[in-house]
Amino acid sequence: MSALTPDGVEHGLGRTALQKSDKDSPSDSKESIHPNDDNTNTTSKFATYTKDFERTLLKYNLEARGVQRVLPHESHALTWRSYLQPFFFWCSINLAAQNVTLGMLGPYIFALSFRDASLCAFFGSLIGSIAVAYIATFGPVSGNRTLIFARYTFGWYPTKLLVILELIVLLGYSMIDLVIAGQILSAVSAHGSMSIVVGIIVVAIIGWLISTFGIWVFHTYQRYAFIPQLIAYSILYGISSHNYDLSTPSQGDSRTVIGNRISFLSLTLAAAITYGGGAADYFVYYPVTTPPVALFSISLVSLLSSFTFTYCVGIGLASAISSIPAYSSANEVSQGALIVAGFTESTSPSNFNTGFGKFLAVVVALGLIGNLAPPTYSSGIDFQVLGKNFQKIPRVVWNTVAVIIYAVCALAGRDHLAEIFTNFLALMGYWVIIWFAITVGEQLFFRSRFGFKMGIGDKEGRRGWGQTYDWTVWNSPQELPHGIAAFVAFLVGWAGAILCMAQYWYIGPIATLVGDAGADMGNFVGLSWAALVYPPLRWLELRKFGR
Repeated sequence: MSALTPDGVEHGLGRTALQKSDKDSPSDSKESIHPNDDNTNTTSKFATYTKDFERTLLKYNLEARGVQRVLPHESHALTWRSYLQPFFFWCSINLAAQNVTLGMLGPYIFALSFRDASLCAFFGSLIGSIAVAYIATFGPVSGNRTLIFARYTFGWYPTKLLVILELIVLLGYSMIDLVIAGQILSAVSAHGSMSIVVGIIVVAIIGWLISTFGIWVFHTYQRYAFIPQLIAYSILYGISSHNYDLSTPSQGDSRTVIGNRISFLSLTLAAAITYGGGAADYFVYYPVTTPPVALFSISLVSLLSSFTFTYCVGIGLASAISSIPAYSSANEVSQGALIVAGFTESTSPSNFNTGFGKFLAVVVALGLIGNLAPPTYSSGIDFQVLGKNFQKIPRVVWNTVAVIIYAVCALAGRDHLAEIFTNFLALMGYWVIIWFAITVGEQLFFRSRFGFKMGIGDKEGRRGWGQTYDWTVWNSPQELPHGIAAFVAFLVGWAGAILCMAQYWYIGPIATLVGDAGADMGNFVGLSWAALVYPPLRWLELRKFGR
């Protein structure tokens, strides 16, 4: 077993990455523990450099592992600190300015009152967080990354479509993080002397450093990153809350208000559920004995509380745009500037110290690193899920490629943050919720003790959590499901989502029936349609192919 830190988080992650092993013996292993462990001799200079770099990582007890499965004997010990880590982890991700700016869209774009926007944000976060917490429980029991786990429903080839969609989500979220960080850092500089471009580049480099050198560095940072954010946002609440408009009702006729409520709820749901595409990635080093109920519960409480906390800050700030001139002026510059104004502008008799307020705004900007590191880390994993040839290139290289892509996109889209939020986030949430419906259907109807006894992975009659999957075949296309049922159900779910989506550039025929601007019901219809058609299709697939 690799070396462990005192808090139970594995330090020497990947120390066995240059070995081969499985549950039986090294000689008949199904699993390749290192991406370059094939039967060919690679002599290119690039391969030599990357292998040398991986050995350097191992030398300093850093993670060289990519997509390869974490075997049971490689997991870390389960301590009380291990139970706290998921709570700290999700808090560090969500106590970020990205969620504050997303909350602003409730009053600013959808014309909702403080009460309506806050309730929609809470329930949207709740639905999305349930899905994320559920997917996270498969990390310890499988040792597989999230989209490797997706192969057990979608098979080898259809999973590649999910990977591409997930990479778009990860890179898109990272781009938004960089834009917001650049906006805040530019706003606090003297007369805007620091351009948004400089802020984007600085935060991108820091995020790359934290995510590239492995999950130990990554988890250590996430364990403490939420503390300054919690302090900063608590102060922001205290000094800006008296400006919040708690009385103005939602704007529009009753049908339009209902449509806007649904759309904003869907947006906050999409923002939460998109973490589901990588939720298992961060817990693969937990032992298989980790109680799934405990991991689910801790993750859910952390996700829901941190989402709601930050959303309500943004909702409050945006509700005061029309009544506080300083907020209105700042919002014309950027959403990041509005956060700075919340720290530095006050109508109370004792104005808040501007210098300290700007310092706190910088803390908030740097807090986006905690939101940036997870998608950067997962993107390196997901590139390798695309196929065995992609696995030959180390994770750290793919991490670097991802950073370059989203940094360039952030530089190009830095003046269009609100449009990116409203058009991109909700759209990307559709695929995750459809995949979630299929995953739950597989577990409920075919893998649980209450499901159909179809004989798939049913070892010694056991039907406990995760025991009916053969986790050792994660990289064997011929032993995974064909994925026909999942792929067809996925397309059916997307058809429902398209009919019911309401985006700036397209409103589905069903969505147009609600209010002047429509109602984005794509997430809910996509979920229900996929959930309805998958079980019978999967039953037919199993009867025909047996896997």
